[in-house]
Amino acid sequence: MRPAVIGGWALVLAFGGTVPLAAQAGAEPCGHESPSGSGFGSGGSADLLPGAPKDRLPDLGPGPTRAVAWLTGPHSDNRTDARFSVSGTDLAIMWDNGAAEPDRRILMAFGDTFGDCSAPGEEWRHNVLMRSADTNLTDGIDVPDPVPGDIHAGSPVHAHAPDFSRELVGALGIEGIEKTVIPTAGISVDGVQYINFMSVRAWGGHGEWWTNASMIGTSADNGETWHVDPATARLNVPLDIPGVQQLSSGNANFQQHAYLRHGGYLYDYGTPQGRFGAAFLSRVPEQQILDLAAYEYWTADGWIPGDVDRAVPIVPGAVGELSVHFTGDRFVMLYGNDATGAIELRTSPSPEGPWSGPRPLVTRDEAGGLYAPFIHPWSTGRDLYFTASRWSDYNVMLLRTTVL
Repeated sequence: MRPAVIGGWALVLAFGGTVPLAAQAGAEPCGHESPSGSGFGSGGSADLLPGAPKDRLPDLGPGPTRAVAWLTGPHSDNRTDARFSVSGTDLAIMWDNGAAEPDRRILMAFGDTFGDCSAPGEEWRHNVLMRSADTNLTDGIDVPDPVPGDIHAGSPVHAHAPDFSRELVGALGIEGIEKTVIPTAGISVDGVQYINFMSVRAWGGHGEWWTNASMIGTSADNGETWHVDPATARLNVPLDIPGVQQLSSGNANFQQHAYLRHGGYLYDYGTPQGRFGAAFLSRVPEQQILDLAAYEYWTADGWIPGDVDRAVPIVPGAVGELSVHFTGDRFVMLYGNDATGAIELRTSPSPEGPWSGPRPLVTRDEAGGLYAPFIHPWSTGRDLYFTASRWSDYNVMLLRTTVL
């Protein structure tokens, strides 16, 4: 396994620095399903899906939703296993980097990732990033080759390992303290890239995990390098750290995020740790993303500045990883519902709602264990492209549906 310098969040928060550690690997061998309960990945339990499909894209029948192509893994046209040392990963949170042509790209942030299954530690990384300029999504998302030092190429890599997507943000890798650090949302404002990460303290059972905090990282070089700002931490554990917002019960509802830019604001949709909570909403002027004191929260009395504890649900649980997109005439939300076993779609005339009832797009029975639907920001009109991860493959596919 290649050496890594890991700045664990627990120590970044406590001491404002980084600590060199050996990279920590997942306990399970490659080829296992996404096992959040057994040490890696943010997926679900294979016990819920005996005989779950692997390798093949799901056939979803004659309805409006269909699988387009694998994005990652050995069965993808991108062959991320050979070109990026990514044989298994999940999430693929997507956002437009905000650049003008010819440098405009979609950036895609992935969660826990492994590479060569025969290598020591399976080439484990807590998170990686890829880029694409592909505008024709009808046959999938093409990712160009990685090139060391090229901030517009397929993925950040080192010159000594040009076929190895490197980790963006490290973690301690210690169960019960900080197991991993996973991206949950991404956005670009004025050429700066922002990712909201969650620090996972420990995995639980199906759809359960416990977090230390969520925190924002920034990149001024198109996702090549990242700086995590401790002052943006929304703590979910009882820590007392000078200069960091103190523990608030409302922070528990913003441990995972989804970002949407609209009308000069960044709308920040939040959910608690795990996949069974409701969705909440805050917003902040785009130029003040890193200033937690500038956020307003949607409450029973409308928008209230500065009081996270007054935020009320805008969508009831169970809301898993989610994404929100503006089509031009309505807002669309996608999320996985672990209670119903479906990826669900809701629409609204405004960012805060009222949100429609849920429309199931894909069910567990149809496709196996799909989770984490993230909308492609270049979707236009009623055609909605989105990624989803499948438990049994621990890889990401592209799907397409129609907003009715």
